This record gives sequence, C-alpha cells and structure tokens, in this order.
Amino acid sequence: MRGDTTRASSSVATDEPRGAETDAGPTTAIARQLEALLMVADEPQSLVELATAVGAPVAAVRQAVVGLVADFDGVDGTVRRGFELREVGGGWRFYVRDEHDPVVRDFVLTQNPTKLSQAALETLAVIAYKQPITRSSIAQIRAVNVDSVVRTLLGRGLITESSTDPETGAINYETTGLLLTHLGINSLDELPLISPLLSDGQGGFDDVA
Repeated sequence: MRGDTTRASSSVATDEPRGAETDAGPTTAIARQLEALLMVADEPQSLVELATAVGAPVAAVRQAVVGLVADFDGVDGTVRRGFELREVGGGWRFYVRDEHDPVVRDFVLTQNPTKLSQAALETLAVIAYKQPITRSSIAQIRAVNVDSVVRTLLGRGLITESSTDPETGAINYETTGLLLTHLGINSLDELPLISPLLSDGQGGFDDVA
C-alpha cells in the first residue's frame, strides 16, 4: 500500500509541471524567455535578434512582446510596473518609467558618481545637433580646444568618426546609437528644439558658445 502511495505521489509531481506548461501556451513560454533575455541585455534587441535567441518565429516574438508591454503597463488589471518595455533605436529594452527617474537618478549618482563633465556634455550637444561636424568646427562653436573632450566621447562610444572632408581631410564626427539608447529615443529627430533654450529664442544653435 505504501508503495502505491509513493508511485501516485511521484506521478502527480511529474505531471503538474507539464500541465502548467501546456496551460501557459507557447506565447507565454516565449514571453518568459524574453523577460529573462531583456533583463540582462545592455542594448536594445530587435525582434529578429530576440527570435533567434529563443528559437521562435518573429511573428510569435512580436506577439509576446506586445503582451509584455501591456502586462508591464497594467493593462487588463495587471500591476503597473516601475519599469516599461520600450522600443528604442530599432530594438526593445527595459527602461525606468519617467515618474521614477528622480529616485533612480539619485541612486545611480550615489552608487556611481562617474559622469561626463560639463565640457563633454556641451561638446556632445554640439555634435548631436550639427552632425556631421569636424573637430575644428566644434572648437569654433565652443571657442575652446576640444581635442581631449572628443577623445573622451570617442572612448565612451557616444560619438564615432563618420567620414573625411574631401577638401581638408578633416574627420567628421557624429553620434552613435549608444547615445540614442541613453537618451531613450528612437532617432535624433526626437531631440528637443534648441532655439527655445537660447537667451533670445531666435538666434539658432550657431550662436551658442
């Protein structure tokens, strides 16, 4: 009798996980795999990359991603998470929701105070709005030498050498996809207009030193 009880218990323990997977369905199983992958991804992942990683059709991955977005947003009675799954730079990645930026920013600055200098931020802004642009042109706009700052931005992967001026041989610089990722935008078209930030609101970016 004791042996029969043991076999029955073993049968239940073995069957329940398989039943749970069947009830969940393939889309849910893919969604759980995507959650795990996106949790450790440093860069936005395209649907093709995600589909390749989980070994599923792109259509099924797209459906799972749509479901995850809705789930994290609190649709249909689910709990709205403090993070969201956002499409940025041609791929998908987890981001902190805007309303939680202050507490996360304070935490990050406390844990990792290393950040770009004001000079680096100003130079990066010039390149972002005027690209492609040469180092000498950047220096003219900022009225300072920018050699070391440009090297810093290159080392951080925020800018890259895009082309060479056919007349002068000067290197043109432009921003990279990493900047889009950090800013949480899909393209440079989403950058804010610069003119409202100027002192007179009319001068344009060339007037900023």
